[in-house]
Amino acid sequence: MSTASKRLPSNKRIIAAIQGELGAYSQQAVYSFFGRERVKRVLPLPTLQRVFSVLCQKNDAPDFAVVPIENSLAGSVGETIDLLISKNVRLVGETSIPIQHCLIIHSDTSLGKIKKVMSHPQALAQCREYLDRKHWEQLSVYDTAGSVKMIKEQKLKDTAGIASELASEIYGMKIVENGIEDDPTNTTRFVVIQNAKKNSVPTEPSGDDKTSAIFATKHEPGCLVKALSVLSLNEINLNRIESRPFRGRPWEYYFYVDFSGHIKEEKIRKAVEELRVEVEELKILGSYKRRV
Repeated sequence: MSTASKRLPSNKRIIAAIQGELGAYSQQAVYSFFGRERVKRVLPLPTLQRVFSVLCQKNDAPDFAVVPIENSLAGSVGETIDLLISKNVRLVGETSIPIQHCLIIHSDTSLGKIKKVMSHPQALAQCREYLDRKHWEQLSVYDTAGSVKMIKEQKLKDTAGIASELASEIYGMKIVENGIEDDPTNTTRFVVIQNAKKNSVPTEPSGDDKTSAIFATKHEPGCLVKALSVLSLNEINLNRIESRPFRGRPWEYYFYVDFSGHIKEEKIRKAVEELRVEVEELKILGSYKRRV
């Protein structure tokens, strides 16, 4: 069970928003982080934008949202990082899910009748070698589990979906092949977020923590090096750095970083204050126990 989950009242069961339909890998990430017994409801929403908007609304907001931020093969989920920049949210945890893709078809058809395959674009890309051998028409849709839901609701007998085993169970469809991803190490990292103004569940240092932040530097030579030197000079390990376009300022960027340590540690507080001097904008998203 996660640190954030432990800090909830003992009788509190949470509602967590995800992008996609029930059966999406994000639902598995919710169960992985909180434990299935602590989850009252998973709230499926069609887009990441909608997930963040619902989380930040004043009334009837879910307790948390669990969203993908990077895949070991396909790389970063840029939209998630952009929304972390623009929305007032707090990051309280992370988890990772092995992505084991299944080929799923209607329960009343057979593999020999399949002419098309559909799934989220990243899932199609992660099964490229398998699909190249099949010569099916490939259709991109909004969600992996959504492809299975469409097969059921539209009674598609000539179309397969690529999704999780959980999706096949939820929608009563048939798995014909399992583990069709090109790389068996395929893994997605998810982050757990809260509305920064509401529902705040503080995290305490665990001894193995990670802090996530976003900053923007001046558009001058050496500014990024100076910013990153703050971490190095304070002997803080930089785990990840990702650039994202600065909206309204072409060819300038925000930088998303993960670094070791907790904001409540003196060394981290000192480094953050020094970093604040070197950059134009700084947003500490949160500190949380490392699980990836």
